[in-house]
Amino acid sequence: MLNFVIRRLAVMVLTALVLTFVVFTLTNLPPNLEKLAKSEGSVRMSDEAVASWLQKNGHTGPMIARYGQWLGVLPGWTFEENGTVTGRCIAKGMTVQDAPRYCGVLQGNWGFSTVFKQPVLDVLGRSLGHTGWLMLWVMIVMVPSSLIIGVLSGMREGSRLDRVLSTFAIATTATPEYVSGVILVAVFASATAGVSPWLAEQGWISGKTLFQGTATSAMDKITFWNFTLPVMTIALYGIGYIARMTRASMTEVMTQQYIRTARLKGASFSHVVLKHALRNALIAPFTVIMLQFPWLLNGVVIVETLFNYKGFGWTLVQAAGNNDIDLLLGCSVVAVFVVLVTQLISDIGYVFLNPRIRLA
Repeated sequence: MLNFVIRRLAVMVLTALVLTFVVFTLTNLPPNLEKLAKSEGSVRMSDEAVASWLQKNGHTGPMIARYGQWLGVLPGWTFEENGTVTGRCIAKGMTVQDAPRYCGVLQGNWGFSTVFKQPVLDVLGRSLGHTGWLMLWVMIVMVPSSLIIGVLSGMREGSRLDRVLSTFAIATTATPEYVSGVILVAVFASATAGVSPWLAEQGWISGKTLFQGTATSAMDKITFWNFTLPVMTIALYGIGYIARMTRASMTEVMTQQYIRTARLKGASFSHVVLKHALRNALIAPFTVIMLQFPWLLNGVVIVETLFNYKGFGWTLVQAAGNNDIDLLLGCSVVAVFVVLVTQLISDIGYVFLNPRIRLA
């Protein structure tokens, strides 16, 4: 098991280096750097002025060397003009002698956001905190609901309950978030349509709407009324996907020989399901559930934009739309890290859940 983890960690490090280098190369292409220079300087800068700005800010030189400086494995760049020395590792008011030699991602220097005018780590910390709460409540709602639906559907394949639950799972998976989100807002958060006007007329709600159509206030304080719609919009899409995977796995397990043997021995149906079938049926859904974390981190862009919730997806869109290179690179590091870590946890968990792989 230890050798397995070590091999996985080595592959993770290599994969992270390759992916971050690809992103670094794409974000530091000449057109992007020229756009950055003109946005930070002047849109009317000449080609000579752009080249001078890029040289003063360390955007020249071999790509691999700049990647090493950004990563923190090579000494940071320096530039001297009129006796004044500036550089990546030289902060304002710091002398060259006091400046550290290495100051990249590994040392905690992730750069400065040109959009938010703050260090990248501060922007990412705030946005990840918001998305973290959204991910937590989505998983709390999505995972138990989808497993219950999948198990109930797979227990009795072809029954009326199976057909009803399967139809619900297919419908939720086939409905994109931008459609279900708009429908939920129209039904539950509109003062002129849906159920809110009727509830207000009956005096059952104090405000004009049952739920809030925006989650902006949830960034300061999460309540049931301002967080339900974004959570349900994301959870509904994931519930159908996980439920169908669980149903397929449960259906296959229920046809196995050891299940028939247990039934022939006189074990009750509920005992067979809970004692013998359930654990084996959850092996495949476990991997699918772990893969929801990267999807939730990077795939909630539409929902965060729809409900004006400034999380990681919203920040990623702002960075991409405004050519914020340092923030884009920071987002890529976080995304790669989450994908690789969840994949490692999924592989380790699969080994523990499946005795055949563990014994092999």
